Amino acid sequence: MKRRAARQAAVQALYQIDIAKVDVDRAIAFVVEENNLSKVQEEFVIKLTTGVISNLSEIDGIIKDIALEWDIERMAAVDRNILRLALFEVCYSTEVPPSVAANEAIELGKIFSTSDSGRFINGILGKVLANPEQYRKVESETGV
Repeated sequence: MKRRAARQAAVQALYQIDIAKVDVDRAIAFVVEENNLSKVQEEFVIKLTTGVISNLSEIDGIIKDIALEWDIERMAAVDRNILRLALFEVCYSTEVPPSVAANEAIELGKIFSTSDSGRFINGILGKVLANPEQYRKVESETGV
């Protein structure tokens, strides 16, 4: 399964929901169709997108706690939504190791945003990864 393609689609859906206030189901259906995703990829997009939306206030709280000099609403929308996706994977999911989720987010920043986005995203996620017990909401199989 190509999870990066599903993550890209999830970022696109989150962006639509955030900026255009598109309904969650409609945004997901659109990106799945536009990206010609498989059923397995579609399920992953649904899990990621609905997971972010379900935990949005807590995820945004993490961003606000770490990015003290940045107003979350003034961040580049694509960077904000990449961070939301990565923080969902790092803090609320055990499907991938946190370092993998962080690396994927940095790559998404390079694809969708500016050349500085990777460093910005890495800086915020690095603080979460340096202190996972403060931010993690689920126990992984390794107890992290």
